[in-house]
Amino acid sequence: MNFNFLSPVSDAVLAHNELLSPQALGRKIEIHSNQNGIPDIDDVSIAIIGVLEDRGDINYIGEEFNLSEIRKSFYSLFPGTWNTAIADLGDINKGETVEDTYFALKETLALLIQKRILPIIIGGSQDLTYANYRAYDSLMPMINVVNVDARFDLGDASKPINNNSFVGKIILDQPYNLFNYSAIGYQTYFNSQEEIDLMEQLYFESYRLGEVSHDVTIVEPVMRDANIVSVDLGAVKASEVSVKQRQSPNGLTGKEICAVSRYAGISNKVSSFGIYEYKPSQDDEMTAMLVAQMLWYFIEGVNCRVKDDVFTNENKYQKYTTLTDSEELIFYKSTDTGRWWIEIPFLGNINNKLKKHTLLPCTHKDYIEACENKIPNRWYKAYQKNNI
Repeated sequence: MNFNFLSPVSDAVLAHNELLSPQALGRKIEIHSNQNGIPDIDDVSIAIIGVLEDRGDINYIGEEFNLSEIRKSFYSLFPGTWNTAIADLGDINKGETVEDTYFALKETLALLIQKRILPIIIGGSQDLTYANYRAYDSLMPMINVVNVDARFDLGDASKPINNNSFVGKIILDQPYNLFNYSAIGYQTYFNSQEEIDLMEQLYFESYRLGEVSHDVTIVEPVMRDANIVSVDLGAVKASEVSVKQRQSPNGLTGKEICAVSRYAGISNKVSSFGIYEYKPSQDDEMTAMLVAQMLWYFIEGVNCRVKDDVFTNENKYQKYTTLTDSEELIFYKSTDTGRWWIEIPFLGNINNKLKKHTLLPCTHKDYIEACENKIPNRWYKAYQKNNI
């Protein structure tokens, strides 16, 4: 395979790795090194890629950065009872232009996803999510993106792309592959009223920080329907990270961001996962270890995946029909996992976006509320999107 864009993991990190316990993760995974080159990935299920590009950051001042501390922290952890082979394929360096980096990332991700290898991207600025999205252009007709972030990142799509406007580019740039966009952990005061209104007009989903902190399980059905998950480390509260990384006194705790990462891993549909806006500094151990633990929980989730979303065997699910004042709602519950889905009816006179979106992940609470004559918000927005 052509992975010409990837540079090996540094010798200093590999030397550190040799000092670890033989049971540590770093001794169990395949690593792209100067000495041995790119590892054979035929049996690999998960591939880690660093992207050393941060010129899309609106606060970029020419600083260089590396991911050595994250790798040291991740390698030092111990794996769970996992059955997935993992490879660290090294880094994509800055291209001549930001667009060159986008191209290198897009091509690399497309190759991996085609081979059913799940890429984990550790990056600089979050606009790299745009390149991640474009990697699916020839692979899937419609894409669901989840952004774990304090901001919506819609921005002004008429201006050059940056880490606060990449979602606007995803929405407006052809080909139009975006079906749904969900923002998790947003903080209202960081988003203009125009952006909040636009999220509503487009029937996109948004979950405030308070909602997620009150009950982190609301994230699970959203992740279950995602193809791409992008995490901005700025969503994490200041007390959980190093000085240079601090964005806001409010945000997700370390425990919450790891739970969110695990829900992303458990989802059968998530086929790429990225962590962005890493800014190393002298007191970097805290952030590097948090990112390492997020990676660990995501991989743990992948190893807990259960194929419970195929409803061909009647012994594997229960079907429930509820009546509200305006709609008949049909729910499905997996007897293997207890997870719930709701059916979205098709409108015969409309060119529906995707037949796959007939079943929408939901919660038991949605079913209970439907029994009380309340239509679930996720169902309403998905139904309206199919009407557009």
